[in-house]
Amino acid sequence: MAQNSVADIGVIGLGVMGRNLAANLADHGATVAGYDLDEGRRAAFLATMPAGVVCAGVPELLAALKAPRLVLLMVPAGAAVDALLGSLLPDLRAGDVLIDGGNSHYADTRRRAALAAETGVHFVGLGVSGGEEGARHGPALMAGGTPEGIGRATPLLQAIAARAGDGAPCFARVGPDGAGHFVKMIHNGIEYADMQLIAEGYHLLRHLGGLSYERLAETFAEWNRGELASYLMEITTDILRTSDPETGGPILEVIQDAAGQKGTGHWATTAAMELGMPAPTIAEAVHARCLSALKAERLRAADAFPPPPAAAVPGDLAAAVGDALLCGRIAVYAQGFAVIAAGSARFGWDVDLAAVASVWRGGCIIRARLVDRILDALTRAPDLPNLMFDPDIGALLARGEAGWRRAVGAAVASGQPVPAMASALAYWDGYRSPRLWANMIQAQRDYFGAHGYERTDRPGMVHTQWTP
Repeated sequence: MAQNSVADIGVIGLGVMGRNLAANLADHGATVAGYDLDEGRRAAFLATMPAGVVCAGVPELLAALKAPRLVLLMVPAGAAVDALLGSLLPDLRAGDVLIDGGNSHYADTRRRAALAAETGVHFVGLGVSGGEEGARHGPALMAGGTPEGIGRATPLLQAIAARAGDGAPCFARVGPDGAGHFVKMIHNGIEYADMQLIAEGYHLLRHLGGLSYERLAETFAEWNRGELASYLMEITTDILRTSDPETGGPILEVIQDAAGQKGTGHWATTAAMELGMPAPTIAEAVHARCLSALKAERLRAADAFPPPPAAAVPGDLAAAVGDALLCGRIAVYAQGFAVIAAGSARFGWDVDLAAVASVWRGGCIIRARLVDRILDALTRAPDLPNLMFDPDIGALLARGEAGWRRAVGAAVASGQPVPAMASALAYWDGYRSPRLWANMIQAQRDYFGAHGYERTDRPGMVHTQWTP
């Protein structure tokens, strides 16, 4: 039973993430009050942290908090957050801080922040990355909200955040209202794309190169000691080494090749399109999951349409795939940071991209050695229009480009789909092309819709009478 005004923070929603964040907070000296509709979750919360204050309802939780009150919502994004906001606001006072730690859409967070501000309550949209393990031992935290609201929460959030290699906490206020959830959304889009790149690399080496799972694991482990080092590369190596306890064979041989999604990759793709900023590899990663889900149709198509004749496989396929993974990852991060910059400009957030890179160095799913290079690049030149302009990052692309092309070419010649690798390469080629095909598109639009087009020899829009 709760006691009055003893808790430093309240957590509403005691599922896996909420309970682990609560335990992390307690480890760092906070007294945590917890509430969940589910009695079993409340019991698990108390069993995990006996010093916690378990509450039977929201009023009891609010009564247990020291003023100004700090409440962390760890409930599913959408209607549940709106319902809680509606029920909490009448009982909150000016100066209280309400933190949404779920994967909410940034536009919803902007709306909720404006609503809360009418009563003087600070609403913080907190992007949390790292999964269950990160929540318990150190996540990456991207906060959006007022300086006052986030300042009130900073001591606790900074304490529970992961630490980068230099000891800096992986926590930052990245901007007002929806900025934190926007940055987390793009983080997830990058995550989708990097996972797809790695999956394509594994698939090519296994099904085109014929590598055994033992050799695959050795290859990925070697990559993880170099420029490709990352959390995702690390867990991929573990997966490749794992046997199925039932059959004794490689675990990947019994896992269905149809992947799901929770929507943040779709949101990231949509946001990029709305902002007019190309993020093709993130989009392709979402489409690739959708395509994988069409398992029955794919089986039918495999019988109906035989594959192309076997093509020659490059002798250095593993090295070429490694180059494609590194160059593709660079292109994906370049796309993601460009979308964040575009969102910051559109919504007036003034996001510090170097601070974002700093947060992503630890705790989060996309932490990678490349992020350290990105932080260095953005520290040297905060206004870089694209990460690929950085001399060090550009040198990596130049060094790996030939292998990247060999990997994509070998896949295409053999009928192996590599949507992420290929779209990343097309992005790189398109971005550095002095003249593209859009003159034809301008002409087509003017022909059928009289939209007008721009000339190369003078400013302004003109229209051609294409037919007599």
